Amino acid sequence: MISLLKSIDWWLILFCAFCVVAFVQLLYFWLLFRRVAWYQAPVREKTQQHPVSIIICARDEAGNLARNLPGVLVQTYSSTHEVIVVNHNSQDETRFLLEEFRKTFKSLNAVNLSQEAKGIPGKKYPLSIGIKEAKHEIILLTDADCVPASEFWVQKMQDAYAPGIDIVLGYGAYYKRPGLLNRLIRFETFHSALQYFSYALAGMPYMGVGRNLSYKKGLFFANKGFSALNHVPGGDDDLFINKVATPTNTAIVLDPEAVTLSEPKKTFRNWMHQKNRHFTTGKFYKPKHKFLLGLYSMTHFLFYPLFIITLIFFDWRLALGIFAVRAITQAIVYYKAMAKLNEKDLFAWWWLLDIWMFIYYCIFAPALWKKPKKNWA
Repeated sequence: MISLLKSIDWWLILFCAFCVVAFVQLLYFWLLFRRVAWYQAPVREKTQQHPVSIIICARDEAGNLARNLPGVLVQTYSSTHEVIVVNHNSQDETRFLLEEFRKTFKSLNAVNLSQEAKGIPGKKYPLSIGIKEAKHEIILLTDADCVPASEFWVQKMQDAYAPGIDIVLGYGAYYKRPGLLNRLIRFETFHSALQYFSYALAGMPYMGVGRNLSYKKGLFFANKGFSALNHVPGGDDDLFINKVATPTNTAIVLDPEAVTLSEPKKTFRNWMHQKNRHFTTGKFYKPKHKFLLGLYSMTHFLFYPLFIITLIFFDWRLALGIFAVRAITQAIVYYKAMAKLNEKDLFAWWWLLDIWMFIYYCIFAPALWKKPKKNWA
């Protein structure tokens, strides 16, 4: 047995593993991610204007609402629409702030909740109340710390609805600020969006983000709301979409005027806390989504260690050749996809940020097995 182990060419095996990992990565870029890079929105002969109910849930968000709510209230949208802010047991000035806004904006409906829902952690309860209060079939969601990038956000998001479409996924971006942390946060946000938009275009939608998400009220109640997800603190956006999305009922909007913007975290510690909370919902995805997402993350994680091993211990020319094919493919797809999502300034850093993803997986992968904390957000 010992002689057999010694006779095995382990470097050749590792090189073959490197080839397999690189090939799988290329498949993801060629078959999936290119869909966003070369995406063209469906051509419409005329625009449409459905009645829309915009819903924002807030707890102790007076500062954010003062900054961002006006951007939602002054949307250029001539059709019937309303803005519902569900004030969930806030202890700050949120209630009084909403009363002041209500004097100027008659489309604003403030729903004040003063109790908690036992056994329903997170914001599923206030969001459910907001949806029940909604007068219109099309629900458009965002957060208190988000502001539309343009006055045409509502118009662009609702215009994606067509016969058979029940869900519209939008992009929730972060403000461009100086510093390395800002680039890391924005690249991770772009990288996640590249995946969930691509999967949706491939007929495998698996998530959306509550910062910019729309679906029909009838879809929510037909699936009994969040009843199947009430045991999970998070998931009011991604897990709900994972449950109700089908290959044909989901559309995406990549228009720069349909983006929402948020302030990114200021410290790495706060960002880690935010991402750890988000990752705890991934274990509840459908098996096919967990497999495909896991395969991509695993091969992404293994690529650089196997490249270095092949480069040093096998044949550096083959290693560099395979690396170059993947890098050129990535560069083309990232360049075009970043242009679609208005993140083009990140392109100069994409190769360093891609290496950073190896560290990212090491830091955040353990969150997949952590028990979710029962906090509001």
